[in-house]
Amino acid sequence: MPIEAELKARVRDVRGVKERLREFAAEQVAVYRDTYYDRPGRELTSEGRELRVRVVERDTERRVLLTYKTPVVDDESGSKPEDETRVGSPEVLDTILRGLGFEHLVKLVKHCANYTFTVDGRECTATLVTVPELDGTFLEVETLVDDNELTDGLATVRRVLSDLGIGDDDLTTEQYTDA
Repeated sequence: MPIEAELKARVRDVRGVKERLREFAAEQVAVYRDTYYDRPGRELTSEGRELRVRVVERDTERRVLLTYKTPVVDDESGSKPEDETRVGSPEVLDTILRGLGFEHLVKLVKHCANYTFTVDGRECTATLVTVPELDGTFLEVETLVDDNELTDGLATVRRVLSDLGIGDDDLTTEQYTDA
């Protein structure tokens, strides 16, 4: 199971970060409509696991993804192993999951500007995120790694953040779902 080596930060200078990101890659704007599921007793949440259905809307394209994340493997970054697959209908998937006893835990909409580029031979994605219910703009930088590459992957992510002018004091492990 690949690990999403990821760090998240609050962005103070959105315009400056966006300008630097555009030097790395073209911007791809998307809206993510996320629904997180759990059982009535909140077993997944209490164990640090996540089950999410994400609808990604970009221009006229619409993709639906089912994601399962296991507990955190690095407390400092909050990085988690994850498996993800494309599915057809979020409505049908919702019916199946609810029929299996899952409930909606949280629904949220993320407005995203994605930038994909290569650093240190690793494909990285930087995403500027706003969530209407939350104040401010966040920056997520990630790369997928195997479990023996987590330290190197996080070093690459830290390098990208540094190049964007994001310092350690800007980092956060806040979860959108907690807010």
